[in-house]
Amino acid sequence: MYLNFSYYIYMLPAILLMMAAQFYVNSAYRKWSQVRNQRNITGQDAVERLIRYSQLGDIHLEMIAGKLTDNYDPRRKTLSLSSGVAQSPSVASLAIAAHELGHAQQDQQDYFPLRFRVALVPMVNIGSTLGWIMIIAGLIFNFVNLSWLGIMFFAGSTVFALATLPVEFNASRRAKAMLTESGLITDPTEQRGVNNVLNAAALTYVAALFQSVMQLLYFVSLVGGGRRRS
Repeated sequence: MYLNFSYYIYMLPAILLMMAAQFYVNSAYRKWSQVRNQRNITGQDAVERLIRYSQLGDIHLEMIAGKLTDNYDPRRKTLSLSSGVAQSPSVASLAIAAHELGHAQQDQQDYFPLRFRVALVPMVNIGSTLGWIMIIAGLIFNFVNLSWLGIMFFAGSTVFALATLPVEFNASRRAKAMLTESGLITDPTEQRGVNNVLNAAALTYVAALFQSVMQLLYFVSLVGGGRRRS
């Protein structure tokens, strides 16, 4: 009933962009994970060296399962590297490890966009589920105001996706600077590989924002159309 033809009109461009972004990031990672960096250091080695170079303390480093599951948790002060990144001496490993350390640097420097994004997490966790329920319930029982309230809750996901962009872009800029200034990369080919991997990753966040915006617009049109019909 609510996933009608207009849903695909809204969502198909977003889905295609997300698929293209995923293909781009997987292709970049696959290519540069096969190129050994000149210093022959793994992602874990890079993190440990960059922590000393940047004088970052109070960071717990751990290895996690999965592919491209690397992340930094500011609540636990924990930088998690996937085994493929932690144990591989590739150019891709340098890029990803330094990017996550960029988040740790943001955390220790009290970078406001990161703080804002972290503050949004509880609202997004509740709103992304509750919003759906309120929108559909409002449409079923003809409580339009309930549906609009659900849209406001659901909009938190879009705000979160928007807030993610400056955090991720800034972490990538920090990663490139740390790798260059520390001397971990000096070769133009390595620099190109780092840029390729990080730019590909950035596109996935742009695609996620576009997808969230289009989904929000679909719900707005659905509730607005239902109100006109009533």
